[in-house]
Amino acid sequence: MIRAALVGNPNTGKTSLFNVLTGSYEYVGNWAGVTVEKKVGQLKNKLGTLIDLPGIYSTSPLTRDEGVASQFLLTEPCDLLVNIVDASQLERNLYLTLQLLELEIPMVIGLNMTDVAAGRGQLIDERKLAELMQVPVFPIVARTGKGCSELSSKLASTAERTRRPIVLDYGPAIEEALKKMEPLLPAKPGIPKRWLGLQLLEQNPVVQELLKAESEYEPLQQLAQETENAVLLQYHVKSITTYIRHVRSGFIGALIKKSVLKTKRSGITFTDRVDRLVTNKVLGLPIFLAFMYLTFKLTFDWLGTPLSDLLDGFLTGPLTDWLTTALDAINASDLLHALVIDGIVAGVGGVLVFVPQIFILFLVISFIEDSGYMARVTMVMDKVMEAVGLNGKAFIPMIIGFGCNVPGVMAARTIEQPRERLLTTLLLPLMSCSARLPVYSVFVAAFFVGQQALVVLSLYVLGIVVALALAKLFTKTLLRHEESMFIVELPPYRVPQFQALFRNTWEKGKGFVKKAGTMIFGGSVAIWLLGYMGPGGFGVEMNDSFLSYIGRGIAPLLAPIGFGTWEAGSSLLVGFLAKEVVVSAMNIIYAAPDDAAFNGILSQVFTPLQAYSFMAFVLLYVPCLATVGTIKKETMSSKWTWFSIGYSLVIAYIICLIIYQGGKLLGF
Repeated sequence: MIRAALVGNPNTGKTSLFNVLTGSYEYVGNWAGVTVEKKVGQLKNKLGTLIDLPGIYSTSPLTRDEGVASQFLLTEPCDLLVNIVDASQLERNLYLTLQLLELEIPMVIGLNMTDVAAGRGQLIDERKLAELMQVPVFPIVARTGKGCSELSSKLASTAERTRRPIVLDYGPAIEEALKKMEPLLPAKPGIPKRWLGLQLLEQNPVVQELLKAESEYEPLQQLAQETENAVLLQYHVKSITTYIRHVRSGFIGALIKKSVLKTKRSGITFTDRVDRLVTNKVLGLPIFLAFMYLTFKLTFDWLGTPLSDLLDGFLTGPLTDWLTTALDAINASDLLHALVIDGIVAGVGGVLVFVPQIFILFLVISFIEDSGYMARVTMVMDKVMEAVGLNGKAFIPMIIGFGCNVPGVMAARTIEQPRERLLTTLLLPLMSCSARLPVYSVFVAAFFVGQQALVVLSLYVLGIVVALALAKLFTKTLLRHEESMFIVELPPYRVPQFQALFRNTWEKGKGFVKKAGTMIFGGSVAIWLLGYMGPGGFGVEMNDSFLSYIGRGIAPLLAPIGFGTWEAGSSLLVGFLAKEVVVSAMNIIYAAPDDAAFNGILSQVFTPLQAYSFMAFVLLYVPCLATVGTIKKETMSSKWTWFSIGYSLVIAYIICLIIYQGGKLLGF
């Protein structure tokens, strides 16, 4: 049984290949930074396990997710490296390949996107490339599975081969230093001491930490400093890292000259033409907003609402009738009858009716990701983000947060600067995730029938604007702005495959359905019990229940922002578990038989202004329990976790106070 690891630059198709070779499914997107932690799967041919590592441009990591890959290479056993190389970006990708070739670990190269390279007029002689690099090279197209079975069949035999590392001549100063370092460096299986010495000279932080713990670090550090001084003096370069990169680039250039044939000069491509429009300084942002508006029109007006109405008709009609008949047939008690119909069906069913809308939203988000437009959005937003102390790369986790804040927070690992990473993590819960969508759906259907898409878009924009304003405030106070460089890879546009879109949409939406069967189910039962019990015992009126007493304690605080009722207070309190539970709670409290009746009740309790203030509060107030746990894990700080809860609650109150009181002054 072999243990193989997929290694390569971001967005080269590692996760696509992982899915093909293991038969499992992991999240795939046409943009850098999709994988932020290693994934492990069983090879379909039963030869062993395959590990999908986050994308790295070099073995010297710049971000936390890249550190996962570097740490793996240094500390975990591995029989084989599967290096995935983008054939259309060969020169850049081969830099990492060369660093891996300097190791002793057996390796095979998957030359991916050969179809894209051919479309650009680049024909690669994979046999010549394999001969020059002394490792097997397999041309593949991971998206379609072409060539992947041949690659898979050779993994075991390649892993059994011993391989000598490629040795480049880095010049007298470095070569002499590497010889002196060798007796001081620790022995690591598969890791030549020469490689460790080179990584130390390049100031690889993972290697530095390893050597501090396992070697005589001070003499090594002194040797490294002396070598850098000698190289700077001799070659007149900015740093020793620059010189080492220059040597490797020369070797890679020679490889490409011998193995790549350019059949024609690339002209203006389809990608270039589209980018002239969507990344335009003037038109880029309006195009993005228009795209989001169309998304919400599709989600609420054109397709999502009719489907939700059909599902609601089934849940409140045939399903409720069947359950009532079944309960009557077994002579169920009044308590059990009320629990199932008034608690579970009303609570969980009240959230499930929005599944069609959520799946449509995820379908559009998956299209954005797989088409290549995601990376362009970060370019469009870079100037805006830079003005508040961030850069365009921070907008990628925020877009992911539109689906769910948890993976969005995790995606912040791709940001190089620690302070920018922390700031993005703290602000990300302000992005309107799919869990808020049921709340929006309920209120826009009741109060904003003709402007549903526009109202929901305004809430998404409100979350972004508040996050950017706070970013500016925090970078001026708590987290001082540090200089950063924005570099983003723009992949070519491609037509998303139907299968990939379906799987991406299902995997995202499945989490919502799963939550409905677990956390929302449990929350609905708890809410129903609190509303069914009171100081007077079981079966009390809702107004005399424990739930009403809890809500009345909160209601006076909410009155200035427009919804000072115990029903609203109780619903918001349990929303900390999951934002969808807000809708479950309201369905149980108001005991409406269907969506139409529920909308009628809401229109009697809220005004449109109060409804908008309530939605804004749900958008901005404390992160859900799962997001809080992820923030704690990513920041490794209780202080920052509590800060994220506290500041969001304060900001939500202030913004809603402005919305409600300002709206009243304006006569709304």
